Parts: sequence; structure tokens; C-alpha cells
Amino acid sequence: MPEKWLNAKLALACLAMGSAPQAQAASWRVDQAQQLQRLIAAAGDDALRVLETSELEIAVRQGPGPALDRVANALAMRLAGMHLLGHSSASQKAGWQIVDTDAQIDLEAGVSQAIATDSLMTFMTALRPAHSDYAALRTAYASESAPDRKAVIGRNMERWRWMPRSLGADHLLINAAFFEARLTRQGKADRTWRVIVGKTSTPTPVFATQITGVNLNPYWNIPASIVREKGGRFSASQGYVYANGRWRQKPGPLNALGQMKLVMPNPYSVYVHDTPSKQLFSKDTRAFSHGCVRIDDAAGFAAVLLEGSKTSDEVASAIKAGQTVTFDLVRPIPIYLAYFTAAPAPDGTITFRPDIYRRDGKIALASNPVEACRA
Repeated sequence: MPEKWLNAKLALACLAMGSAPQAQAASWRVDQAQQLQRLIAAAGDDALRVLETSELEIAVRQGPGPALDRVANALAMRLAGMHLLGHSSASQKAGWQIVDTDAQIDLEAGVSQAIATDSLMTFMTALRPAHSDYAALRTAYASESAPDRKAVIGRNMERWRWMPRSLGADHLLINAAFFEARLTRQGKADRTWRVIVGKTSTPTPVFATQITGVNLNPYWNIPASIVREKGGRFSASQGYVYANGRWRQKPGPLNALGQMKLVMPNPYSVYVHDTPSKQLFSKDTRAFSHGCVRIDDAAGFAAVLLEGSKTSDEVASAIKAGQTVTFDLVRPIPIYLAYFTAAPAPDGTITFRPDIYRRDGKIALASNPVEACRA
């Protein structure tokens, strides 16, 4: 890795942890401001809006001084913020509940350090999403000639800017639009599973949490929304019981959660779990649930997550015993329930999926101009 690139990465890490020294306003040279102009002009390569630079051009002609510092700092901050966090408004991001920890990065200190060390380009590059999916989308965006496909790629590049730059060396990413769960270990894609997600009337929410364990032969505590939908009518022959003011379904072959549920605390009562309706995994479009995520080969999936804690034989034996039991993971891993309608296939080519939840149109395209930042 080139030294300047490594320094930019280390600087970002320090800034994110709040350990950077007190930032001082950057003093810009003309050649640095001209480099900023080129970086702004190239923002479209990342499907970002191109900032207005007429005020910067005037300041460049006037030469170094307070005016150049003020205008260049303001534009550099805006460009850095777009690379790191995206250019979408809060209303365009509505429903995206994954907290982007990158917002903690002190960009003002980063810009000042980049100017002081003559590393503005490497600093801006280091702000891009680090995930390999983003790199593949960016490459495809540059060569895509079909306007509709290019727009979809650009919107999904924007979604990656809403994600934390680091998802964790080990993590599980569920892409509702692709009906897929992908496990990454030590920074490399490990394996994938087919999933069933929420119906268009009850879409799977976008959020992040941690998986701490696996619950085998689970009870199903029926959400109030489903109780209302069913009119409170549940059959005892299917294992439903009413106790302590709530409906539950006992473990068994008819249990809606199947034989496995992840322990993944969240405020949405949405979980990844097994299902008795395994025939649905053969469908191409798998939007059938009330919002939860049903996963194929649930027992095998559970055994993979529990590697280092329980063997696959121990998992199979516990399921066969029929008793409700929870096994903890060796260490919790992050899980992200996200929504990307374009993503790279294993060979690097971009695959597109229908926008089942009609969310793409809410994201602004890079062709819409942004007014100049003014200090």
C-alpha cells in the first residue's frame, strides 16, 4: 500500500476515534485550490453532484489569502462530506435506520491535515466507501451507457455512502432486494443463503444490530399487528397458546419460526429465522413475510455461525431434542438488513433486481446541481 494512502487511512482512523490534534484552519496554496477544483469536477465519477466553483475560481485568480482559505475550506468540507456520507437529504434517506458512524469523523481536522501534508487527493479517496461492492459499482458506473441502468448504479453507490465504511471483519449483510444473506469473514465473502423478506405491504426494515446467539426450537411470540390481522383467532391444534395476555406458538414442525431464530435485539421485532414453508425458497421473487427474514438451510446456517462454539452435530442434536435452547456465538457479529437494487456478481459484473419496495426513486440523481457552499 502506498505510504500516502496508508497515511490517509491512518488519519481517518485517528479522526474517527477523536484522537486527532486540535484542527487549525487550512492555509491554501493556489495549486492546492486548483487540485480541489479538479476533484470537484471529478465528483461525478462517484455519482455525486458537482459543486459550483465560480467563487473559488475568483479566489484562485486573487491568489493566497483569507478569501481563498475561506472558499476552499468550505468547498473541501462539502466535497469530503458528500464522499463520506452522501448527498441525499434526510427525507430521501427516510426509513434507512442504519446508523452511519462515519458522521463522527472530524472532517475539518482531516481537510487541514490534508492541506498541511499535501495529500488532498488521497484524503478524499480514502473517504469513499471501503466495501468491494462500492468499487465494483463505481467501475460499472464509469462504463455504463444506458441511462436507466446508470441511474440505478448511482443510487446504490449513494446507499453505500449511508453505510459505515467498516462493517466489521466478520458480518452478515442481508440484501432484501436480492433476497440474499451474505456472510463475510476476515474481510472476505464466505458464503450466501437465499432468504425470504417482507411483502410490499410489510417491507423488511433497514437497520443494523448484533447477532449474539442462536435460539433453537424457539417459541413464537406473535406481534400485536399479526394478532389484529388474524382477529385474535389462533388454533390450538397448530400449537398456539394464550398466556399472560399474549399469544404464543409452541416449538414444533408448524411453528412459524421453524427450528431456529437468531438472537439479534432490535426495536422492530424483526428477526432472521427458519420457516416450515420451505417451498417458497424456489421462487425468484421471495417477498412473503410480515417483515422478518426467513433463511434457507437454517440448521446449516446456525451451525456456520456457531463454529468454534458448537459443532454441526451438536446443533442437529439440539434441534432433534425439541427443547428450546439458546447457544451463544463465540463473539457477537454485526448484522445489516439493507436494500441494494444493484450489486456485483461473483465475476464482478453488476446484477440488477426489481425495486420491490419502490425506494430507488426517492434518491436524487447526481445530475441535479448543488449550489456553492458559502462560508
